[in-house]
Amino acid sequence: MAAEIVNPRSDANFGNEGADEPFDPAFALHRGGKMAVQATVPIRDKDDLSLAYTPGVAKVCSAIAEQPELVHDYTWKSSVVAVVTDGTAVLGLGDIGPEASLPVMEGKAILFKQFGGVDAVPIALATTDVDEIVDTVVRLAPSFGGVNLEDISAPRCFEIERKLQERLDIPVFHDDQHGTAVVTLAALKNAARLSGRTLGELRAVISGAGAAGVAIAKFLLEAGLGDVAVTDRKGIVSRDREDLTPVKRELAEITNKAGLSGSLEDALAGADVYIGVSGGTVPEPAVASMAPGAFVFAMANPTPEVHPDIAHKYAAVVATGRSDFPNQINNVLAFPGIFAGALQVRASRITETMKIAAAEALAAVVGDELSAEYVIPSPFDERVAPAVTAAVAAAARAEGVARR
Repeated sequence: MAAEIVNPRSDANFGNEGADEPFDPAFALHRGGKMAVQATVPIRDKDDLSLAYTPGVAKVCSAIAEQPELVHDYTWKSSVVAVVTDGTAVLGLGDIGPEASLPVMEGKAILFKQFGGVDAVPIALATTDVDEIVDTVVRLAPSFGGVNLEDISAPRCFEIERKLQERLDIPVFHDDQHGTAVVTLAALKNAARLSGRTLGELRAVISGAGAAGVAIAKFLLEAGLGDVAVTDRKGIVSRDREDLTPVKRELAEITNKAGLSGSLEDALAGADVYIGVSGGTVPEPAVASMAPGAFVFAMANPTPEVHPDIAHKYAAVVATGRSDFPNQINNVLAFPGIFAGALQVRASRITETMKIAAAEALAAVVGDELSAEYVIPSPFDERVAPAVTAAVAAAARAEGVARR
């Protein structure tokens, strides 16, 4: 059956109780957008106006022209992030274009503010060309302290991020890759601690070789994971396959130390960890074939690759991407604090060390409350953002990428 189309022009969808169509709170909330620009200084009279604008503003402009680094002190640059997308990989909606992506980008911006105290501006670009996106963001960069790439499809997202990192001296972070990886590592570290094991003792399987899957695999290996096999629609990403893209070919060189080949089901036999970032459904017998005390992180939304009711039959720890089950792997646990920490010290980039520090800080929030139902804190835990911010800032200073 085709999905029912809701008419966005209907007044009912904007909370008009007098209309014939049913009330839709999603349209009501989004009408007029979810964010606005607010002044931080008053303009009550001509004196205020002369300071905030001409002639007073000219003094500040001239000072910045003479000492460009003063832009961080006398503008909002050091506390604002550009949230950039081309609308090609939006949530579970796919390639819906820049205009349709704006509600998600607005949502991301208000999450930055709510959970990290970081201002953010949604920027949806009307191009999918890698070099055009890169050139556009480089030209916009003087206005921002950092760039958060969002919902850009693989494999272009890897090249876009790399090129921007090469050309800019501000943090560039593709949250679909690295935010997911940071939160996954934090949850996995706590699951391992709960079971009395180390990361090095675990063999993981990741279903999905897109942006998140590739980043998680690389990051977990960097953090000390024993082994990981990544699967796509054609099976295990392995060196013997001749159909791999350059990104997957690189992935094959660093993953799958066990030399496995075949399907996802083949990879799961005896595995300690399943990480799903692909959608689809993992057959129950494949879950049952995992090692005793396994961990299942099925993160597809809204339908996890393994339903928690099935996962709990065989796994010691179960996590999903949903808020209505325990252990939600949610990027909002990572990106606000990561950017807040990087901006706090005016970092020139976000390094692997800074991301690992974020994951360790996030895991540490759980502390002695650790249990199978609590390996990762809630996004609404007020300890999260300060802990991640402080850890990232300290790591940036230790690594020499901080400028204050």
